[in-house]
Amino acid sequence: MAKLCAILFSSDDATPPAVLTEWLARQADTVLTIRDVQELMAVSMRGRPRVVAFDARSDAEMIYAACRRLKHDSFTSVVPTVILCNDGNECFVDAFEAGADEVMREHVPEAEQLIRLDAMLRRSDRDLVVHPSTRLPGAVEIEATVTRRIESDARFAMCYADLDHFKEFNDRYSYYDGDRVIRILAKILHDVVKGLCGEEGFVGHIGGDDFIFVIPSRDIVEVCEEIVGIFDLLIPLQYSEQDRRAGYFFGKDRRGQLHRVPLMTVSIGVVTNDRRHFTHAAQVSELATEMKSYAKTLEGSVYSVDRRTDSQPAGVSRISGPMIAIRAGDNA
Repeated sequence: MAKLCAILFSSDDATPPAVLTEWLARQADTVLTIRDVQELMAVSMRGRPRVVAFDARSDAEMIYAACRRLKHDSFTSVVPTVILCNDGNECFVDAFEAGADEVMREHVPEAEQLIRLDAMLRRSDRDLVVHPSTRLPGAVEIEATVTRRIESDARFAMCYADLDHFKEFNDRYSYYDGDRVIRILAKILHDVVKGLCGEEGFVGHIGGDDFIFVIPSRDIVEVCEEIVGIFDLLIPLQYSEQDRRAGYFFGKDRRGQLHRVPLMTVSIGVVTNDRRHFTHAAQVSELATEMKSYAKTLEGSVYSVDRRTDSQPAGVSRISGPMIAIRAGDNA
């Protein structure tokens, strides 16, 4: 897969240090030299660059303005930027105030410069793969985690957690309250998975109220029962006393008609490779989505475990709530 381009932005034909040009060449297939801020923005909007290096050794104010312009737009603000400046402390401060993620100064040893540049990209990559609200890894890391488990032939379970009646809660209360619920669920998942599985557990956030956690298959029952139990204990406290006591509230459907809306519950679809052979993460994701959809058809907070084999497509098993087991078509 081709790498993104890298950009060197400068106001003149001055040659930047070889350590910078060689580093840029290693980060992308193409290094573009740009001198006009409009062209910089146009290129960055068409395809997000891997990195932009600004040469501020001459006409520093123009360079700082270009960096601020890049960082002002929400789409291009995530592009990692480094400003090459003169040795003075004033340039060092001004460059960071303009939005630079890293500053290069000529007197710094090359080894240190390379370490700092590589660290800047690592920070950028890390920030891009975590959800801004929960700080949990996103889709890229979820896929990578599942792929590693498949390749290592480890026995694992991919669990897809989703909230029921979350939209109605948002409509009745507020986006702020809904975001708080998302963070509560993220905290529950993280603390339970890490507390029970340690380094063998992984929790990711797809977006909205959709989460993925990956655990050893031996820990499914313990982890899921703990999650369901804590969730059902804490979530009612997010409602008003009147709604909590009633166990529901009246909300409007898409046709504007009133209907009873139960308190939020959590549905978890679980897929393992105990009885199946997977070759890529998309297969696991597809089945986990199917199991999550099945769980959402059941009442209350539940986790549904796929007991099917590659040769037996029928027979979904359900384990519902702590200490309750109801199995339909169990292939055990």
